[in-house]
Amino acid sequence: METKRYLSYSDYLLRRYGYRIYRVGVDGGFSCPNRNPADRRGGCIYCDSQGASSAYIRVKESMFNKKSAFEEKIDDFVGDNKAPSCFCEGTLDDRIRSVRAQIERGLEFLKRRYKAEHFALYFQAFSGTYAQADELETMYEASLEGHAWDALIISTRPDCIDEEKLSLLKRFKAFVPDVILELGLQTADDEILRFIRRGHDAECFEKAARLVKRFGFELCTHIILGLPGEKRESVDKTIALLNRVHTDALKIHNLNITAGTPLYDMFKEGSVRAPNAEEHIEKAIYVLRRIPSDVVIERLICETPPHRLASPRNFPDKNTFLKMLNDEMERRNVYQGDLYEGVVLF
Repeated sequence: METKRYLSYSDYLLRRYGYRIYRVGVDGGFSCPNRNPADRRGGCIYCDSQGASSAYIRVKESMFNKKSAFEEKIDDFVGDNKAPSCFCEGTLDDRIRSVRAQIERGLEFLKRRYKAEHFALYFQAFSGTYAQADELETMYEASLEGHAWDALIISTRPDCIDEEKLSLLKRFKAFVPDVILELGLQTADDEILRFIRRGHDAECFEKAARLVKRFGFELCTHIILGLPGEKRESVDKTIALLNRVHTDALKIHNLNITAGTPLYDMFKEGSVRAPNAEEHIEKAIYVLRRIPSDVVIERLICETPPHRLASPRNFPDKNTFLKMLNDEMERRNVYQGDLYEGVVLF
């Protein structure tokens, strides 16, 4: 077997649990502070109508596959409400019924395709803590019922975290072995954060991350490499912030330009571009070498469905890219963390 030069998520799970845990990604009908709460329009310039929802809950897009061509007007014929079973304007009970249906669909898919036996409930789409604490409690409790989960994982934004919500989540540790928070940072360069209309700054992330760690939760951070205006200094700021807050895990995304976003309009005008595989490998290696070797690397590329992806069109698939990355690290004889020098004060 090929030895990875970074701590992959699959290797980490086997070390920690002795088995693979599969995520059941759901959309709880949450919006985010950057979007109109009624129809979830708006948001960061790169975020499309799907809000990072799992492929297996996009049943209206089942006619597309990995070889599908790009469809500029995709939402015109599949609808622009991101999850077909999600009632964005429905009652809390409607949304709970939707999540339960998504869970059953996700479990069936994962068991059939991967023979999966262990699962984490993953509130993946949009901002999974963007609601009042009592609503969150009802949603989480109802969604966890009826299945034995190994973990509850919630993806959200730093401006949707506070002590009341973390206190609520801490109570769920009595029912689920692990409760994990994922926070979107994207970059620690405040100028770029303003350009991409992120709606918060790096300081907001740092405060939220430290709060998450103080409450005893594992923290996974999301970043994007290749954002418009990114310089080496921007990446260094991001690395420094990751190291200051001691993130436990990291998701690295390459910039994807998708249909129906302000970023796509900029792409058509020729003012922005998406890095190719070789450029992303260079940036990813730069980051990996400067973070601790025990940070779990949960993701290294963004996987937008091809019919929604305007650029980069010729990017390799996940397995091919990961092999390219590892081969290049091997060729250079470098490892995750080999340039890490402790907490970087930037």
